[in-house]
Amino acid sequence: MGREFIETFERWADHYDRSVHGGSPEYREVFRDYDSILEEVAKQAEGTVLEFGTGTGNLSTKLLDAGLTVFGVEPSEKMRSKAHDKLPDLKLFDGDFLDFRVPDRPVDTIVSSYAFHHLTDEEKGDAITKYNRLLPVHGKIVFADTLFENEVAKRQIWHWAGTQGFADLLKDLQTEYYSLLPVLDQVLRERHFAANFRQLNKFVWLMIAEKTDEL
Repeated sequence: MGREFIETFERWADHYDRSVHGGSPEYREVFRDYDSILEEVAKQAEGTVLEFGTGTGNLSTKLLDAGLTVFGVEPSEKMRSKAHDKLPDLKLFDGDFLDFRVPDRPVDTIVSSYAFHHLTDEEKGDAITKYNRLLPVHGKIVFADTLFENEVAKRQIWHWAGTQGFADLLKDLQTEYYSLLPVLDQVLRERHFAANFRQLNKFVWLMIAEKTDEL
């Protein structure tokens, strides 16, 4: 459920912000327009927001700046510490997409950025089942993450990373759990969410899924 990646994020915490703002040439395309991507997620959020994978608090900052009530969930202790340094008043808890503290008030929107790929497709389904039970009808899931439009697009991205000599990125793309868009769309529909997807850079798609009914 993504917990196997905690050690990586503990190591990454000190230079995460530099990486997402272009400090890592190998991942520059993954994080291209990073701030704009987070702003797109924040723009879609409403009411009380549950954020998964808060990291160092970059999306949390934009959500709070928009006047929203935010409950953050982050499994990495070091990332939580970095987020608290930026946002001392952020309600932030240890947890992950599947195992988390439920907020003490109704949740209107669930958000995440650059994190849902840490779950397998089966685990994504389990998570979305939980979110159906948590959200009201017309409540939304708003995620920004790397997706592949189809198998051909996935192979093309792998080929591109290889020809660029980006060995670490290619290993990441081949070993983490990046979904095919049609598969994720079906997972959502089976759990009573109507989703639309919009590509924001070479890697990242914005997913907005509205709950249509109770399970």
